[in-house]
Amino acid sequence: MFAVIALSGLLFLFLAATRIPLIIKNFGRLQHSKHSEDLRPRLPPFARNVTDNYNHLFEQPTVFYALVTYIYLMQHVDTVHVYLAWAYVATRVIHSAIQITSNNVSYRVLAFIGSGTCLITMIVKEVLFFLS
Repeated sequence: MFAVIALSGLLFLFLAATRIPLIIKNFGRLQHSKHSEDLRPRLPPFARNVTDNYNHLFEQPTVFYALVTYIYLMQHVDTVHVYLAWAYVATRVIHSAIQITSNNVSYRVLAFIGSGTCLITMIVKEVLFFLS
């Protein structure tokens, strides 16, 4: 779980590094950018990719955080869950790397499906435990 949190922290640093120059350049004239989507068209492609990826780290990974906390609190941690959690982390790192570099959607979706598969497998494992 901390690895995904650290990834979010790293992406925040990238986000700040890509936005601060634009903010400094337009300081005093930022009222037109009240919402992040208003600023987006003014950002270069790399900065837009970083912004999108940062936002993505607050979508599916929030389920991961809740799930691993649940598994830990229920004392269901086992080798399978640990491997699936690390596989989830690896696929999220790959997803981020693809999105902030080439942003090749065909490859990015494979990483997204991989992370989702890890997540769903962990959920199904817990459902089966609950039903038994």
